[in-house]
Amino acid sequence: MSDPAAPNSTPDKRPHIPVLLRPLLEAVAPVSGDWADGTFGAGGYTRGLLDAGADWVCGIDRDPMVFQMAAKWAGDYGDRLALREGTFSEMDTLAGKPLDGVVLDLGVSSMQLDLAERGFSFMKDGPLDMRMSQSGPSAADLVNEADEGTLADILYHYGEERASRRIARAIVKARAEAPFETTLQLAEVIEKNLPRSKPGQSHPATRSFQAIRIAVNDEFGQLIEGLEAAERALKPGGKLAVVTFHSMEDRVVKRFLQARASSGGGGSRYAPEAAEETPRFKLTPRKAIGPDKEELEENPRARSARLRVATRTDAPAGPSDRKKLGLPPLVFKDRS
Repeated sequence: MSDPAAPNSTPDKRPHIPVLLRPLLEAVAPVSGDWADGTFGAGGYTRGLLDAGADWVCGIDRDPMVFQMAAKWAGDYGDRLALREGTFSEMDTLAGKPLDGVVLDLGVSSMQLDLAERGFSFMKDGPLDMRMSQSGPSAADLVNEADEGTLADILYHYGEERASRRIARAIVKARAEAPFETTLQLAEVIEKNLPRSKPGQSHPATRSFQAIRIAVNDEFGQLIEGLEAAERALKPGGKLAVVTFHSMEDRVVKRFLQARASSGGGGSRYAPEAAEETPRFKLTPRKAIGPDKEELEENPRARSARLRVATRTDAPAGPSDRKKLGLPPLVFKDRS
């Protein structure tokens, strides 16, 4: 959500300023060496890193459209910039070398929201798609084929929608008459089954559309795999910077980094003491960084953004315990 430029505007060489770029660059300073931008998008973080002193940045994205948009300016950086199509869970393989830093900007970008044909927006009519990679099962497949219980679980676990069962029941009833094909068809059904929004509140379909998007793209599974890939890719002393936009994402990132920064031990009279481990990260700083007043004035979308930064130690990388991270259950599996 951090790139404010609409994709149908005329591309130029002025850098798009992503959310929390200034505090991110300050937190990882001095910027040097080899980096990966695991969520390339409009390239705002990549350009920020290159302009701040990175020797080389590998820009990774699973949306092929973003590289077409970057063609206008990518050549300005010569061989300092490499663009790779894929997911950030593959960053250690895609980058092909140990890294001095990794940046992840989670969530859907505004340029995807602004294109009605991508099917992310409940404000613009378009095909019910929501696939970031433009491949695999779509939102229409989920909404038209998943049973009522699965739909309710998706809306509750991924969108924290309290009326999940009511909305799921309404979706199943509506699709029995005609399958869902467009975003506004779905938004209308959701809106009819929720109280009207008060001034200043988000659209009634916000949580449901978020939940469906997360399920279609397996965003939480990708998040954990991406954090593990960053751990594998980073050199000792390398920096990991993660920007989140909603509480569930931030909670998972926070728990992952806290677990990786812990040496284990502790325990209590009720729980056995954890095995001692060498911490794989050091929290730098220990707390999340939010937008300052200046940034909120420039970009109100930044209000919910949180930045967490950690520094890699020399401890070997390893798998994580997903249950302890509060990861919502996977309730929609890719059938392709």
